[in-house]
Amino acid sequence: MNYYKDRVCLNVLAGSHQNAEECYAAADRQAVIGVLSSNYATVEEAVRDMKSYGERTEGNISVGLGGGNPMQWKAVADISRALSASHFNQVFSAVGYTRACVIDPNAHINALVSPSGTPGLVKISTGPLSQHAPDAVIPVETAIAMVKEMGGNALKLFPIHGLQCREELLAVAKACAKEHFILEPTGGIRLENFEELMRLLLDTGVPKIIPHVYSSIIDPATNQTRVDDVKELSRIIHRLL
Repeated sequence: MNYYKDRVCLNVLAGSHQNAEECYAAADRQAVIGVLSSNYATVEEAVRDMKSYGERTEGNISVGLGGGNPMQWKAVADISRALSASHFNQVFSAVGYTRACVIDPNAHINALVSPSGTPGLVKISTGPLSQHAPDAVIPVETAIAMVKEMGGNALKLFPIHGLQCREELLAVAKACAKEHFILEPTGGIRLENFEELMRLLLDTGVPKIIPHVYSSIIDPATNQTRVDDVKELSRIIHRLL
């Protein structure tokens, strides 16, 4: 996977193969391009099409759940059995299962956790069954240790609603910095708040950040990610580092 000076890697969606190629180039190849498993009727169809996305982006695609949908966890894991991709999104409870499935031992797998309402604590009950059970809320340091034990590479904190969860986001980032772990903030990130958000996180010393910037930079008329917006995000990152 590519990273800006080993610190930041963009994660943006693509509405087509061409859009993926253009966005990847716009980010100076320092990005993973999101393709959602929920967009496909079958795993076989997903694998065939995602391979085409991978050919346009040097394999740097991010296999997504689709809005953090826990019902897609098995589809993502099954796709990982047949697709060599650099990045997989997964619910917390399915990280170990997915690590056992991936054909590429170097594939990156994140673990979806959610803000709990209390800085320093995160909700790990993000799976298809646990989402309906009483909340499982634990210290972020414990969540990181558990993800490491399962073979995961990052905490995906979703939804952060831009900067609305500032104190919780800061606590997670500081824990990731202490534990040398990757952070993936997701939800409500826009061009308007991107620089402030990234400056906040970089100042904590978190080693790597993968910000997911999705719907806010998608043209609703074409369902394509706006390439100029990706270029602007890239300029902001270069300016900060």
